[in-house]
Amino acid sequence: MEQVLDAAGVQRLEEYFGEIGEVLNNVRRRASFATYAMGLFGDGERKSVEPIAARACGDPAETDRTHDRLLHFMTDSEWSDRDVRRLAAGHALSTLTRAERVESWIIDDTGMLKQGKHSVGVQRQYTGSAGKTTNCQITVSLSIATKSEHAPIDFELYLPKKWTEDAALRKEARIPDDIHFRTKPELALEMIKRAVADGFPKGVLLADSAYGDSSRFRDEVREVGLHYAVGIHAPTKVWRIDRLARRRGKALTVRELALQLDRRKYRRVAWREGTGGKLVSRFARLRVVPEHDDGWDPAHREDVWLLIEWPEGEPEPTKYVFSSLGRGIGKNRLVRIVKERYRTERVYQDLKGELGFDHYEGRRFPGWHHHISVVLCCYAFVISERMRCFPPTARRQAGADALALSA
Repeated sequence: MEQVLDAAGVQRLEEYFGEIGEVLNNVRRRASFATYAMGLFGDGERKSVEPIAARACGDPAETDRTHDRLLHFMTDSEWSDRDVRRLAAGHALSTLTRAERVESWIIDDTGMLKQGKHSVGVQRQYTGSAGKTTNCQITVSLSIATKSEHAPIDFELYLPKKWTEDAALRKEARIPDDIHFRTKPELALEMIKRAVADGFPKGVLLADSAYGDSSRFRDEVREVGLHYAVGIHAPTKVWRIDRLARRRGKALTVRELALQLDRRKYRRVAWREGTGGKLVSRFARLRVVPEHDDGWDPAHREDVWLLIEWPEGEPEPTKYVFSSLGRGIGKNRLVRIVKERYRTERVYQDLKGELGFDHYEGRRFPGWHHHISVVLCCYAFVISERMRCFPPTARRQAGADALALSA
């Protein structure tokens, strides 16, 4: 993140900002975008409108004017977040995919801690970022990942019902009339469908059990042409199937099924090097048909892999995953794909720690989304430059495409 650009890098940044300026289609917007983006790239402690304006002005007398211009750009200027984010994603992926193929799309969410109660979407709610229920905003993200890099391409702000059902709150936060309450899986599906429509290279969709427990989420991921590997909770029921894909016996919870399996079915798999050595756990897998009340005859429902993780020393399995990937994929490969999701936390740390992702202090819906769009533009440039300076070691291409493996 602290890499200093050489002359060629400065030229690439200017060309990139020029492309974004074409999308913004307004001279004042272009100038405001550049000022705000350079403020995010800078080393200031706070990266919201007021401190960015103050740092951008050599003359204190100009600070108020710059602040007003940036505030208008963020809260009132009507430019397309989707168009800007699409360009940023294309910039990042064009560099990343020269060296490696896309392996996965990753859905996750993170909390943005807040002190007050007026920022759009804020309330006391659980966030894994803090590991507790606290006053925060929650945002759902979509990232596209190669073997070495994650490129976050889209975010949606989760709005609790009090924000969508209270007319006064909606008016104050300038929430558009067509925005209604949407669950986190619904927000995720909207982003996935946009990314598919935009033609980005496909990968296996990864998500935790907050998304994977939804049969509708899994079905709609398949309907747009993606395979998935998603977490589920232990009470989820399934049928075991035989080699002819016929259901056997009654439906059991995945926990019951996992405990019934011969312990010799659980084999050690290492998926990558960690700071303390190889990351290793024990896994078993089998083909199953999920049980859920969706009106479909189970005989016509797609069978999936059930991947079970039972670490050494634990009294019972700790994680369960459904994957629609085909029968030909090996267990080790499946484990490595599933574990890619956990690298997203590092992306959140970079966004928050380096680019002021959670520093925005405005209260309105359009301003929040504009801020996130500029952050995504900055991060796209950062990871592109990082890939240029530190390209991944040449790898064998056989088996690199997760979709080919799922055939």
